[in-house]
Amino acid sequence: MPADRATRIRGRFHHRYLSEHNSNPHNHSNMIMTDSHPLSDIERIIATCRKLSMFAICESLAGTLRDAAADNLSHAEVIARLLDAELESRTMAAQRRRIRAAAFPQLKYLHDLVREDLPAEARAALPELETLDFVKNGRNLVLYGNPGTGKTHIATALGIAACQRGHSVLFTSVPRLLTMVREARSQHKLTQLQNRFEKYDLVICDEFGYVSCDKEGAELLFNHLSLRAETRSTIITTNLAFSRWNEIIPDKVLVNALVDRLTHKARIINMTGTSYRLKQTQQMIKNQI
Repeated sequence: MPADRATRIRGRFHHRYLSEHNSNPHNHSNMIMTDSHPLSDIERIIATCRKLSMFAICESLAGTLRDAAADNLSHAEVIARLLDAELESRTMAAQRRRIRAAAFPQLKYLHDLVREDLPAEARAALPELETLDFVKNGRNLVLYGNPGTGKTHIATALGIAACQRGHSVLFTSVPRLLTMVREARSQHKLTQLQNRFEKYDLVICDEFGYVSCDKEGAELLFNHLSLRAETRSTIITTNLAFSRWNEIIPDKVLVNALVDRLTHKARIINMTGTSYRLKQTQQMIKNQI
């Protein structure tokens, strides 16, 4: 934009501001932006916003004022645009913090899913799961089936979507969870861990069934997961059908109790199908021939 045109636009906006501002007898001259000091008030606004950690307003102020002069925006419209920018920036920052705190091993999103490759039951259930109503209602989700069919991808993607919508989430593998519980108990911090675990809106327990656990480990797992029963949502991914959980937990009574707690009012989805990793390997071999 030519310098003389920019000066005229800024001058029109300043003139309008001065006319409205001076018409109010309660306003004082030290708050008025004058042609002799055209940036003084802007500098004060930016300095104040920085002290208040309103950094998005600092970044968008100059552009918003240019738009105000060009489009003849009212003062209320200018304030609304600046606050919208600040709110959007803080919302995005909060989403990033929740995703980091969730400790996802990889970032996998719903839009990355190749839906036609998912098992039929998962394809049919996905639109409903994407609403996250099961999280709002404190219901569990169990994804079971052979490896490589998208269980962890779906669980992670739903967890990230929950973070983006304001929910607190924790992602952990079952072996890691058992390690956390044992360490907390040995350090006499088990109550603190339980209090945090109980408050998450969504906990994702991945890879149940890949590593067996003794009776003590099974009891710790049962007690920990029971804290969330019927109040908060938990996603379980497992390569074993419920009838085979006794292969990793030796106590049959405890297995029945754990299955009962996890599946009560839960959505259970059969993810048995052809492994996508196997498909990729077969395609690579085919391409090499």
